[in-house]
Amino acid sequence: MSRRTIFRDLETLRAAGVPLAFDAEGGRFHIPETYFLAPTNLSSEEALSVMVLCHELGDGTGLPYYSSARRAATKLENSLPEHMKRQLREISNSVEIKLNPVNQPEEAQSAYQTLVDASGNRRNVRIQYRSIFDGDVIQTKLSPYKLLFSRHSWYVIGRSSIHRAARTFKVNRIEQITPLDDTFEIPQNFQVDRFLRNAWHMIPEPGPDQQIVIRFDPLVAQNVAEVQWHKTQEVHWNDDGSIDYQVTVSGIREISWWILGYGSRAKVLQPESLKQLIVEHARKIVENYDA
Repeated sequence: MSRRTIFRDLETLRAAGVPLAFDAEGGRFHIPETYFLAPTNLSSEEALSVMVLCHELGDGTGLPYYSSARRAATKLENSLPEHMKRQLREISNSVEIKLNPVNQPEEAQSAYQTLVDASGNRRNVRIQYRSIFDGDVIQTKLSPYKLLFSRHSWYVIGRSSIHRAARTFKVNRIEQITPLDDTFEIPQNFQVDRFLRNAWHMIPEPGPDQQIVIRFDPLVAQNVAEVQWHKTQEVHWNDDGSIDYQVTVSGIREISWWILGYGSRAKVLQPESLKQLIVEHARKIVENYDA
């Protein structure tokens, strides 16, 4: 290949918007590692949908990677022809997406980044954690297997030294985190779905799964029935407009909080242990108002 051909190819790359850097020591041109070639052959519908979503999700939602996605969408928008830019503005004015903002304190952001680094490098961390279930601040050595974003919050799943088993920790409840030098290996059979089993949300409890049946009265029945709350749910309509909501879960504490949100419009039919837990919560609520 001739020198002339090489420089012609370099100019072609520059004209396409590909950044080039010259390494004086090595005597060579290279593309910076942080640069990725832009996607090609996007249809107008694909390009517009990506940008509308990135623009309309809005700042302050606490969504992971939102800022980077927004910057990427802006670059894509700048490369559009003028008629597509006008179309994007028209669509954006017609669509609005509302998500509940999430309070992510600085401590949680710092803990998140430390966990990302520790998980990627397979290094343990020591955390001080405000545990809801234990009712106290606990300290444990954690092997962070996986970070998971669910329902506007970050969670880390990994082996806890004081529990001697894998556990779920909510990142914004980590009060202090210290990276350690010792490493860990993720068990070959570890999978997030297998670990979570049929947990209502993020915290599976020991013991066999339980079949839950809840009756929701007609006022809220449609609201409950039209949402896929859990992968195992079944909905059975009754003649009076109520529904019997059936689901199989690994533990009853998480689902008890959801049931309480419907107040007197929900009644647990089974199991007895969940009935008693709801009654206990209700008594404590009454006590709060009698005090």
